[in-house]
Amino acid sequence: MCGIVGYVGTDSAVPVLLSGLRRLEYRGYDSAGVAVVCEGRVLTRKTRGKIQDLERLISKKPLPETRMGIAHTRWATHGVPNDVNAHPHASCDKKITVVHNGIIENYLKLKALLIRQGHRFVSQTDTEVLAHLIEKYYKGNLEDAVARSLKDVEGSFALAAISSDEPHKVVCSRKDSPLIIAQGPGGFFIASDVPAVLEHCRKVVYLKDNQIAVLSPEGLELCDLDRKKICVKFDMITMDAESAQKGGYPHFMLKEIHEQPRVLRKLLSAGQKDIRRFECPSGIRQIVIVACGTAYHAGLVGKYAIESLARLPVFVDLSSEFRYRNPLVDEHTLVIAVSQSGETADTLAAVREAKKRGARIVSICNVVGSSLTRESDQVFYTLAGPEIGVASTKAYTAQLAVFYMLALELASRRKSISSKDYKSYWRQLEDIPRLQEQVLRSRPAIQKIASRHHHFGSFLFLGRHINYPSALEGALKLKEISYIPAEGYAAGEMKHGPIALIDEYRAVVCVAVHSVIYDKMVSNIQEIKARSGKLIAIASKGDKAIRMHTQELILVPKIDEFFSPLLVALPLQILAYDIAVFRGCHVDQPRNLAKSVTVE
Repeated sequence: MCGIVGYVGTDSAVPVLLSGLRRLEYRGYDSAGVAVVCEGRVLTRKTRGKIQDLERLISKKPLPETRMGIAHTRWATHGVPNDVNAHPHASCDKKITVVHNGIIENYLKLKALLIRQGHRFVSQTDTEVLAHLIEKYYKGNLEDAVARSLKDVEGSFALAAISSDEPHKVVCSRKDSPLIIAQGPGGFFIASDVPAVLEHCRKVVYLKDNQIAVLSPEGLELCDLDRKKICVKFDMITMDAESAQKGGYPHFMLKEIHEQPRVLRKLLSAGQKDIRRFECPSGIRQIVIVACGTAYHAGLVGKYAIESLARLPVFVDLSSEFRYRNPLVDEHTLVIAVSQSGETADTLAAVREAKKRGARIVSICNVVGSSLTRESDQVFYTLAGPEIGVASTKAYTAQLAVFYMLALELASRRKSISSKDYKSYWRQLEDIPRLQEQVLRSRPAIQKIASRHHHFGSFLFLGRHINYPSALEGALKLKEISYIPAEGYAAGEMKHGPIALIDEYRAVVCVAVHSVIYDKMVSNIQEIKARSGKLIAIASKGDKAIRMHTQELILVPKIDEFFSPLLVALPLQILAYDIAVFRGCHVDQPRNLAKSVTVE
């Protein structure tokens, strides 16, 4: 969840490190810091706040010209965000400095032991333990000390370490937290994610668990914790630097909302061919979908789609719950794991639990080379490109599209739909990007609604059938970026409790598009109206009757209800975005959240 950057090369290190941090600020923005080695000393600048606060600090207290260093932007886990808890952290003698992403689960035990041995701690973080452990084992070779230290560590980590005694070397390692090594004309780079290095590099190594990388002017070396050498193999970076820029939009989130038609066109053009390589053994009796957050909502839509077309039982579970019980999963189970980053800690743990029980793992993921893709039997990439905004938008609709394609492929193989219906569904799916573009053109009308409703203290989102997950996702988007309490509910459940909340101070967003249960949704709307709830309806174009109930309308093209979540998602995203903007919230970096949840 934090961002790590490191550099060894021919260019001035500090500007390179700061540029990398800016591109990773979506991963953590409570505090930031930089450390470089110069004239036999490690020099550090760190501060609470965002990258611009670190830049101001460095402008007041400049760092000397140097060709190597490490940097970090933090999302707090242990210790409040302040200058002391900000990374990097140093050993007692100040010769060794580290940055770290993850959680050292046994840090209290290690800390107590190190204190008894005379080490002095200054922060509340678990990370500082690593600096003292490396100091304890340091005998003149930094990678030896790092390797020995990590054998004492329980938990997850991605770390980079430097020593004033070895001023031209950066040592890094990872376990259950992402870390890449990249090479460009100017040298070698370390980063938590590819966008940090896009402007410099096209070649990358996706570091694997318990591997150690040593970067120096002489080159790159890889080894394991026992110091056994590993052959270095680079992959090519496929995304371009422009995709990680705002492209003239005020926020990444708005840019990514508008990218959805392009993403779906790309995905669907490759999808019909790619989906045919889906390897689903004939003995599969059930499908279990594991995911967190927005990906979980995509999984709920996937359940409707697969059960409706393929007639296979599908169970959707929160990864964080699945991993801690005794799930009914065996060799006759197909587990579909969904994660934008491919590094979601709970989803990875759920996959490992399912694999122990013999399940086949298929993942839906956006990031090539991520941990989830390496642990899966088969991967379907969403091809969404880098998603920088913390609140997921284009990755969500891409995940939905993959689920629809999987449902159609399974249905075709199981002969649960006719060839004619199969072709009809595909034609409708391929028309979605055009219809999404129509929805995007309605943003001015949505802005006006947002301007009239951003002052409400709470929201209720209601949907039915395949758009119940849309209600959940709409509520999540709003509370993520505007901090307004919001709940998503199945509209049929409103009478079983939530109706008690409705009054003139609560806004209610109803997904009331054309569907087989439209009349029931209208009944729910009338119940809300009778209790003075402030109604916003997302309805299908051509629906004149809905205007009898509310003038606050967001219209989407009329489409088969089966595919409507792919359209409904966009106005829900735009509504949340514009409400947050009207409230003056930091849309791309909402408080307390980070893009990639790599810790429990």
